[in-house]
Amino acid sequence: LSGGGKSSGLMSFLKIGDRAAGAIKSGGTTRRAAKMVCLDLDHPDIEEFINWKVNEEKKVAALVEAGYDPDFNGEAYTTVSGQNSNNSIRIAHDFFEAVEKDGEWNMYWRTERRKAKEEGRAPNPCKTVQARALWDQIGYAAWACADPGVQYDTTINEWHTCPADGRINASNPCSEYMFLDNTACNLASLNLLTFYDKEHHTFEVDKYIHATRLWTVVLEISVLMAQFPSKEIAQRSFDYRTLGLGYANLGSMLMTMGIPYDSPEGRAISGAITAIMTGQSYATSAEMAESLGSFSRYEANKDHMIKVIRNHRRAAYDASPEEYEQLTITPRGINPRFTPSYLLDAARECWDRALEAGKQFGFRNAQVSVIAPTGTIGLLMDCDTTGVEPDFALVKFKKLA
Repeated sequence: LSGGGKSSGLMSFLKIGDRAAGAIKSGGTTRRAAKMVCLDLDHPDIEEFINWKVNEEKKVAALVEAGYDPDFNGEAYTTVSGQNSNNSIRIAHDFFEAVEKDGEWNMYWRTERRKAKEEGRAPNPCKTVQARALWDQIGYAAWACADPGVQYDTTINEWHTCPADGRINASNPCSEYMFLDNTACNLASLNLLTFYDKEHHTFEVDKYIHATRLWTVVLEISVLMAQFPSKEIAQRSFDYRTLGLGYANLGSMLMTMGIPYDSPEGRAISGAITAIMTGQSYATSAEMAESLGSFSRYEANKDHMIKVIRNHRRAAYDASPEEYEQLTITPRGINPRFTPSYLLDAARECWDRALEAGKQFGFRNAQVSVIAPTGTIGLLMDCDTTGVEPDFALVKFKKLA
C-alpha cells in the first residue's frame, strides 16, 4: 500500500465469509451453509490456508480441555474460525512432477500473474518453497483435521466437455459437480441395491438402463422447472443444461454380493456400473438432441466433447495408455478379468451408442452424471451406506449439524 502498510490479504476475507456462513443457517434450520473454498496451490497465502483449520482445531482442543462443550454446534467450535466451509486446493500436474523430482515450487502474486499474461511473459515468483515440504504440510493437515481436500486441476480440465467457454476452476461444496463458473446442475440418485437380484445373484442391467434413460429425461425437464439464485446461473443452466444423475448404496450392494471392499472385483464392478449409467445417460442425451437440438454452446465445444466421450469409451474397453487423446494421466479402465461379462458387455454397448449417436446428433446436455455423497438423501432412500464405503454400524443416528 502507498502508505507503507500491508494489505489484509486473502485469509482475512475468508474469515469474514466463514462468519457469514455460520450466521446464515442453511434453509432456516440448524444446518450450516454448504460452502466450498478453493485456492490455487501457487497462491502466496497457500501455506496459511493449508494450516488454517489445523491451528483452529488446536484451539478447540484447548477449549474442550477447559470445559467447553465439544459438540460441533457447541461453544468451542463456534468460537474458532474456518468451520463453515470445505477447503480444497487446486493442484496442477506440474506440482506432482516437482514432488517426484524433489524440486521447487513457485508462488505468484495474482496481480503479477495477470500483468505477465497481458505482457506475454512468464510471471516472476514472489516466493519459492520445496515441493515435498509443501506436500508434507498438505498430508499432515488432511490427517489432523480432514482439510484441505485436493482437486487435480490438470486432469479435471482435460476431461472438460466445454473448454472453449473457459476452464473449470472449482467444484460445488460436496465436490461431485465440476463445470464452468456460475453453473449448476440438478441432482438425482438411484439406489443400486434395488437393482440387485438376490435370488439369482445378478445385477438387473436392463432395469438399470431403463431407469437411467428415464431419469435423464426427467432431469432434462427439470432444467426448465428449476429456480436459481442469480440470473447468470439461470442463463448458463439453460445454455449448458448440465444434469447430475448418480447412484447411492454401492457399499451395501457390494456387501450383499459378497465382494470385499478395496478389491479388484469391487473396483471392476463399480467401474462397469458407473460406465453403464454415464454411457446410457449420454446416449439418451444424444437421443433427445435428435428431437430437441443440442445445448446452445455445443457447436463451439463439439470437438472437445466428442474427444471426452471417445476417452470414456476407451476406458470401458480398457484401452492401452497410448490410445487416449490428450491426457496427462490415463485412467484405470474397467478390468475385464474381474468384471462379469454381462456387465462389461452392457458398459461397452452403452458407450458405443453414446459415441455414435453423439457424433450424429450432438448432445442435449453438456454433462449428465455425478457421484454425490448422498449423506442426507440416502436416509430418505432407505440406503444402508451413502457411497462405496462399507456399513459402519447396524444402527445409526444422524443429526443435522
